[in-house]
Amino acid sequence: MSGVGPVEPEGSTLARDAGRSSPPVPGSARGRLAESLARHRRAVLAGAAATALLVGGGCLYAARERAPQPSQLPPSQRVRITYEKAELPPPSASTSDFSFSVLLTTKSGPPVTVAGISQPYDAISLSSTPRTPFPAGTGPARRIAITMHVLDCSQVPGNAGLPFLDVTLRNTDAMENHSFILGERYAQDVSRALRSICAHPAR
Repeated sequence: MSGVGPVEPEGSTLARDAGRSSPPVPGSARGRLAESLARHRRAVLAGAAATALLVGGGCLYAARERAPQPSQLPPSQRVRITYEKAELPPPSASTSDFSFSVLLTTKSGPPVTVAGISQPYDAISLSSTPRTPFPAGTGPARRIAITMHVLDCSQVPGNAGLPFLDVTLRNTDAMENHSFILGERYAQDVSRALRSICAHPAR
């Protein structure tokens, strides 16, 4: 019998297999630990995403442009004036005056005072009932009667439509001169009244 030892398999696998880890056996402690870490990582990532979303939304909400409250608006943006109707003089009447009415409404907020009402032509004067200054309170629309007095027909433009009224408004924060456009019907009625008055001026 020779001294030859046991035959080794060709190409030893000891060194090759030394660095290879065995896959976790399902149900083993190692497998359960891996699954737990995976679940924990998913929960952490989901929580981080939700936190980032909340923080971003909070920043957008804080930075949004807030609409001004009625109490913060200037007087001209809290008062609305709309044309109602005119009392036109008869075509053959000898007069220098004519009247019309407007409706004034005010949004909620601090009191507003109508300090003055005027129009752009020097040849025409204007008066109102109630007389200025008067308060423009909130609530139902308030009717304002306005009378225009033609002082000099030679200075009244032939196409005087007078599409707006100049109104001075005042509250505790500011005083404003604002031109309220009253629309086409107002312009037509005023132009018709001026033509009638200047065709038959008062003596």
